[in-house]
Amino acid sequence: MCSFIVLIPSVRIYNVNSHENKENALNEKVSASGSSPLTTHVLNSGDGVPAARLALSLHRLDSNLLIWNLLTVGTTNEDGRCPGLISSEAFTAGMYKLRFETGAYWERLGRTSFYPYVEVVFTISEPQQRFHVPLLLSRFSYSTYRGS
Repeated sequence: MCSFIVLIPSVRIYNVNSHENKENALNEKVSASGSSPLTTHVLNSGDGVPAARLALSLHRLDSNLLIWNLLTVGTTNEDGRCPGLISSEAFTAGMYKLRFETGAYWERLGRTSFYPYVEVVFTISEPQQRFHVPLLLSRFSYSTYRGS
């Protein structure tokens, strides 16, 4: 289950408890509200498992003031996903940042990590498209790419 504190009034968050029905239920609910154009999936590649309960936040750069505005904070679900990051209406062209609180994640597992957090910064020029930003994570490395 992905939990959120939502700072954009138009974002709707859905909690899906059943792993088997998660994808179908989420797709139905997101379709009804207009699906999130931005998704992420965090995998603990060192242990070969999803990175469950990892805190993250989504920010957008204010191009006039050159400061990051916090849009949403959340936690990955048991599958390492955090659906419903932003609504289609709020997703505009610009520069975004996903910040993953990796140090706290590893500490909760009783391990140390070289990276206290990971920030993935990306530019959206066509907000009508869908964007998937996965994070592959181990204690001493990480990798990301634009998924589909």
